[in-house]
Amino acid sequence: MTGAAPTVLNILAVASEMFPLVKTGGLADVVGALPASLAPEGVVMRPLLPGYPAVMKAAAPESLLDLPALPGGGGRICRGRVGEIDFYALDAPQLFDRPGNPYLGPDGRDWPDNAVRFAALAWAAAAIGAGRLAEFVPDILHAHDWQAGLAPAYLRFGAQPGGRVPRSVMTVHNLAYQGQFPPGLLASLHLPPESFSIAGVEYYGQVGFLKAGLQLADRITTVSPTYAGELLTSAGGMGLDGLFRARSAVVSGILNGIDTELWNPASDPHLARPYDARRLKARAANKEALQERLGLAPEAGTLLFGVVSRLAWQKGLDLLLAAIPTLLAEGAQLAVLGTGEAPIEAGYRAAAATHPGRVACLIGFDEGLAHLFQAGADALLVPSRFEPCGLTQLSALRYGAVPVVARVGGLADTVIDAGAMALAAGVGTGVQFAPVTAEALEGAIRRAASLWREPAVWTRMQRNGMATDVSWQASARLYAKLFRDLLA
Repeated sequence: MTGAAPTVLNILAVASEMFPLVKTGGLADVVGALPASLAPEGVVMRPLLPGYPAVMKAAAPESLLDLPALPGGGGRICRGRVGEIDFYALDAPQLFDRPGNPYLGPDGRDWPDNAVRFAALAWAAAAIGAGRLAEFVPDILHAHDWQAGLAPAYLRFGAQPGGRVPRSVMTVHNLAYQGQFPPGLLASLHLPPESFSIAGVEYYGQVGFLKAGLQLADRITTVSPTYAGELLTSAGGMGLDGLFRARSAVVSGILNGIDTELWNPASDPHLARPYDARRLKARAANKEALQERLGLAPEAGTLLFGVVSRLAWQKGLDLLLAAIPTLLAEGAQLAVLGTGEAPIEAGYRAAAATHPGRVACLIGFDEGLAHLFQAGADALLVPSRFEPCGLTQLSALRYGAVPVVARVGGLADTVIDAGAMALAAGVGTGVQFAPVTAEALEGAIRRAASLWREPAVWTRMQRNGMATDVSWQASARLYAKLFRDLLA
């Protein structure tokens, strides 16, 4: 005898990007993966996205809901579909019909009207939450990062007079980006004067988009249990630790996953040769292809460290620059793929020029090459100073690239350090280090090189990593439980 099927829940996810339409980081991967992952749990999730050009190409032209009072000018809601995902687009060309990066203008600086642009996204979400879109009435509004942070504020302060008020969840993907703007914008953001208080959107005299969501949402989540704990500390809370501590009863950490069909070394079209945990020798063809692609010496027996990352201070890539002499002294190679802060980019260009055949960098991003990095590198370096969850180490585990990571956030939660006890138990999947300094990173590099010189141990670590569940399945169950508990 089976129990009754759970009641279907409707969730409106509000986010500024979603893979495969628009991606600048891991947020897009999460928003793109959750709808399909939650479907088996009886949850219907539909994202609401800004109507960037790439989004509108996947959207139907018909308007489902006109929004003439939208901040920043009128807009409308259209429906779209990409793959198996049904989504909604906020069609407001005056705000979103711009080429390139969704947040930055041609000069590399934030668009000067970003406050109004993303207030409009949150306001449209509140309109849908209020029941104005007949075909989809959400039980819960799920806001992601600062760009959606005003949505709970619009629900609280009556942006849709007389409308229903769904419950709300605010998810923090990276607290470093908070969305703070001058208080003089309050009226143009369609926020009433009474909203500008410590119990509302005010944050150190500014309008705080993320702060508003954290203050006013019914539940707060972030993307790993360890990061959830770090947010409660003065070091990790980035000025919001008091708020997190005050609301700690409604804060939880749920690990991200990855799309294990998209990230599957046995069927990945971007690889020189497919493989799995039983056919690890076939992985060597991908290392050879990566070395050839980047101009590294074609040495099968040399330990190849890879980096796929934003080249930023947060990611600790300045520390790795300082550790390159140690890496080379261990006889290893380094391959870097990413883009980011100009001084760090320049540092890797200079290292590649100084050590041809040993160090290679490709400044930019190529999705297919990122897959080859995971399949070709022997070890993947992630020396982040803080890392809410991290996705690159999850892909590394899946592909048998041994992660070498800082013991922070989701890196600490997803990689089992191959210390003496773990090796004795046969459960290690990578190398962790702390504190996050160049000296500790150098020690981790030396330890990884020592493990590399024991092929049986290294192969066991690879197979352990490849056996790790990095899918969304377990996390989807936790999200579904959180949603149902919230409604209960």
